[in-house]
Amino acid sequence: MTRKQSGFTLIELMIVVAIIGILAAIAIPRYQDYVARSEAASGLATLRGAQTAAEDVILRGLDISTDSSATGYIGIAPTASGNLGTVTVSQEDDGEAYIQFAFTNSNPTIQGKKIQLQRTADGGWSCATDVTAEYAPKGCPTDGGTVK
Repeated sequence: MTRKQSGFTLIELMIVVAIIGILAAIAIPRYQDYVARSEAASGLATLRGAQTAAEDVILRGLDISTDSSATGYIGIAPTASGNLGTVTVSQEDDGEAYIQFAFTNSNPTIQGKKIQLQRTADGGWSCATDVTAEYAPKGCPTDGGTVK
């Protein structure tokens, strides 16, 4: 009685490994792009959450701050969005101000880039970023102004 062996040949296994390698070579860069875009959107969302509080503080005649013990606290910590980056604020005497998110612990594609909400003296807000257009959030075009 002869017994027939069953299983995969070495060639079949090598073909499967090659296919998985090709799929991974395509999927990993796409995933990294997705992560960069989502982190940029998270940075803008962090700033948008503090924008209303900043406007309220400015209209009350106080200086905006990320210090929770200050009277002008805008409800956002200096390290924000899951330690993804740092938030800084600045305000001029004429009412101009900005809230800026700098990516310090993020995807290498946007590492060191910034998103900034800028307030003009008349109370209008705009967004500016130096994040590449491919990764910039839709609510903040890359030609929105100069990032300080």
